[in-house]
Amino acid sequence: MRQTGPLLLAGALASSVAASTPRGVGPEFAKYYESTDRFACISNPTIVLEMAQINDGSCDCPDGSDEPGTSACAYLDPLSPPQPLPGSPSGTTNTTPALPGFWCENAGHIGAYVPFSYVNDGICDYDLCCDGSEEYARKNGVKCQNRCAAVGKEHRRAEEERLKGQERALKRRRALAKEATQLRNKIQERIAQTRSEISGLERTRDRLQQELADTERAERGRVVKTGGNGVKSGGKLGLLVILAKQRVNELRETLEKVLDHRDDLQDKVDELETILRNVKEQYNPNFNDEGVKAAVHAWEDYAAKAAVKRSPAPQEADVYAVLKEDSEKTGINWSAFEMDDETDTDVLYSFEAYLPPSLRAFIHEKLAALRLWMVENGLLADNSDMVNESQAVKNARAALLKAENNLSSRRKTLSDDESDLGKDYGVDDIFRALKDKCISTVAGEYDYEFCWLNQATQKSKKGHGNTSLGRFDRADIETADEEERADGKSLGKGPRTVLRYENGLQCWNGPNRRTDVWLGCAEHEEIWRVSETEKCVYKMEVGTPAACEDSRKAADTSKDEL
Repeated sequence: MRQTGPLLLAGALASSVAASTPRGVGPEFAKYYESTDRFACISNPTIVLEMAQINDGSCDCPDGSDEPGTSACAYLDPLSPPQPLPGSPSGTTNTTPALPGFWCENAGHIGAYVPFSYVNDGICDYDLCCDGSEEYARKNGVKCQNRCAAVGKEHRRAEEERLKGQERALKRRRALAKEATQLRNKIQERIAQTRSEISGLERTRDRLQQELADTERAERGRVVKTGGNGVKSGGKLGLLVILAKQRVNELRETLEKVLDHRDDLQDKVDELETILRNVKEQYNPNFNDEGVKAAVHAWEDYAAKAAVKRSPAPQEADVYAVLKEDSEKTGINWSAFEMDDETDTDVLYSFEAYLPPSLRAFIHEKLAALRLWMVENGLLADNSDMVNESQAVKNARAALLKAENNLSSRRKTLSDDESDLGKDYGVDDIFRALKDKCISTVAGEYDYEFCWLNQATQKSKKGHGNTSLGRFDRADIETADEEERADGKSLGKGPRTVLRYENGLQCWNGPNRRTDVWLGCAEHEEIWRVSETEKCVYKMEVGTPAACEDSRKAADTSKDEL
């Protein structure tokens, strides 16, 4: 059960204070009006007045404190009349009023001050003075009803709904913070796992490097017969023929790609020339657009240069003749160089054929070891096939290349994760849970889309393409100074997070577009307003639970500090 005793006592005390103080005096100034026979001006206590001079319609105190319930000293109120004051040497009153205004008790609602100029002006100012007490003189027959019961009820309902919405927003923020923590933990786990995988891949790579070296060493000690194409694998001429043939084929393929690229570029040049020719023929020379004029003059210079006779281009037939494959009739007849001369290795093969099987393997092993020793010590030329490697070497090299690619990929993943873990995602890593999620709104003739920590775009309803308003660059803190809105969609007053989106699409004859995204507390992610504060500089006001302050967490932090 609620304790109503202290509340009733406080209400009775407030009523007694209100009954004993002059009209228009707020509770914080009641102590200055406690005397029943004398009153000292608040800012000038040396000036003492009779109590009968309070609210007599004459401004006797320099600070206006003797007229808390009339408009006699309204000229001291900085809100009434507007500055500068006519007839004042300095343009102002040079006086600070002691009282903030006329006090409306607003029983059943919230007490408030109204400017002294509002007192008995014949207008009911229910938004500030719902009890109508500022119009007590009933000027021009105006009688303001006391609406505080209804206004207070509606205010309490709205305030209750606001608090509920705030609690829902904080609940949503806590859920985002939890999700962000889980995402961060996953990255940390992935980093640990990736480091373990990298260690294993490094061991695998070292093992495969050694296996490749051993395989290549063993292959160099083998005596190899001719290749399947009839060219001696170890002969200098055969090796030169193979390399030359491969080089010619590579050059032919490159030439074919260059021709395709040339044709594509020529198509683009023809299209651009047509566009510029149309601009020159159709543009209005009386329209003062320097950009268009410059484009037309540049086209005229280009056309004049194009008319100058240049060196003839190579004939297409000559080029395509080069692209034809080599044969006996065209190009190089490679078969003429593919000779099957016998070398010393063939003699070795023939010699082994006459040996008994039991001795053949022994002799082959010893000869291979001797040849390998001589090759490694420079006593014999290495005639192994450097172009057509054996399948064993190819397999070993492919396995090593695959392991190195896997290792490089995992190292890149580790670097990306470590870099992401070091980024600033705001308090509690809250923006990590929102990253790359997008929200949109319609403003005027444009659709606006905002993606968290990614980019902001603008799209015309007329069907044109998207215009980049910038990509995320950093987060700053700036001070907002806005009045609260009835719908709660306001930045309010105080420090706010501002996300900077830079280097958008360049404006015509202007800078690159950029966007400042101001964040306010809201239950859901929503773009409230979009405005262009200056040329090519946009301001987005976005509501999000991420911008809400969790008072519960702040309290826990205070306890921890204690």
